[in-house]
Amino acid sequence: MTHDPHGTRLPIKVDTTTNGEFAPIPLAPVHRAAAQRAFAAATSHAQRLGMTRRRFLVSAAGAASTLLATNAAHAARGPRGGFYEVPAEAALDDALARSVLDKREFVFDVQGHFVNPTGAWTRGLPPGARPLRTFAENKACAALDQPGLAYLGCLDADAFVKDVFLDSDTDVVVLSFVPSSREREPLTMEEAAAAAQLVERLDGTHRLLLHARVNPNQPGDLESMDVLASRYKVAAWKTYTQWGPDGRGFFLDDDVGLAFVEKAVRLGVRNIAIHKGLPFGQRSYEHSTCVDVGRVAKRFPDVNFLIYHSGFVAGKPEGPYDPARSDGIDALVTSLERNGVKPGANVYAELGSTWRFLMRDPDAAAHALGKLLRAVGDDNVLWGTDSIWYGSPQDQIQAFRTFQIADALVERHGYPKMTPALRAKILGRNALRVYDVPEEVLRRHLPRDRVARERDDYREAPDPTFLTHGPRTRREFLNLQAWGR
Repeated sequence: MTHDPHGTRLPIKVDTTTNGEFAPIPLAPVHRAAAQRAFAAATSHAQRLGMTRRRFLVSAAGAASTLLATNAAHAARGPRGGFYEVPAEAALDDALARSVLDKREFVFDVQGHFVNPTGAWTRGLPPGARPLRTFAENKACAALDQPGLAYLGCLDADAFVKDVFLDSDTDVVVLSFVPSSREREPLTMEEAAAAAQLVERLDGTHRLLLHARVNPNQPGDLESMDVLASRYKVAAWKTYTQWGPDGRGFFLDDDVGLAFVEKAVRLGVRNIAIHKGLPFGQRSYEHSTCVDVGRVAKRFPDVNFLIYHSGFVAGKPEGPYDPARSDGIDALVTSLERNGVKPGANVYAELGSTWRFLMRDPDAAAHALGKLLRAVGDDNVLWGTDSIWYGSPQDQIQAFRTFQIADALVERHGYPKMTPALRAKILGRNALRVYDVPEEVLRRHLPRDRVARERDDYREAPDPTFLTHGPRTRREFLNLQAWGR
């Protein structure tokens, strides 16, 4: 194995990495205690099984052992609201661990990212800027002939294919975009479309769908929607209501927002993905909340409003529903209730970055998922990971496959239990209600295309990096933000 030969990285990656849209939040003592337990268990179990620690951590038993360590660390603080449903024996029984962690549901990730490491955006960086500098850990990136920015090669389409399609169970991905002005886009629509067509390993099976980014408060963006809709197969429009070229955002039902929604309807692309939550800062904060979601969903019942991040605010606790709270998931719940938008209607809650952050706090995860499932319904929660920023999303998938809400919260708040059928819906089937993937692709191509064959071959001797790639410190975060402003 070429990556981490001494086994210094855990397969369930709980760290301070963000997607670059919010500042890193330090780990709490319970997280460090969980990591210490996991490393101690990995060392002991590897010796007992006669293998290196790295080989043990790459196995399903290694992931199971890490999740069990997380359970133990959180249980030491008191009664649990959420936990990872993993048999204790799975830490030493790889076959049992695989039966729990390596299921074969259809996995449809509705939020993925990669960048063009040599694009025009890199030439507009301020002097000395090193966005996503954490990639320097991977020396394989040095092959890029881009002095000082060679590490960005680990964010390109090839890296995306390995992390997402080989090192995880993901079947289909929607490629999304970050908030930026046109001249500073780390991946343009043209480059994204070319990648979807030219990455040979995708083999023409439509494993990669495309968002089209629109900032309706930026001059020219509304007009560009005509060209985007006619030239590309746009799966959804992606917008950021808190973003604006002058720092000022918009509401979905103000003049700017309505013009955008009405144009989407006229163009026949009725999926609108909206970044809500994960606020960029205090400026225009009100536009990052979900206060407008219920209002616009009621006004346009034939439009699907896909709430990316579900309104979640990192660093603020998620507990039982609080109608007085004006942000977070609670604000989404309130907005839907006040406007009579029922579960199963036209609002969908997406989990990109939200689940990744909640993974490290199972109690908050239980409340967040429970509230979302009650508010939007079992059929309207969408799986997203925001990868490649967090490396391979396999750990997010494995953690979700085993996550359970404690009986006490189910009884007290009416949350549903996390059944295999419910997890399968969220991991993939729900996205098929809004994103069009032909039945032929699902039935015939995905099980037998080149990606599937390469994945099977690769997993005879897998070598995941267990790296995350977004900013981990406030300095890295501010460095990344410099070009986005």
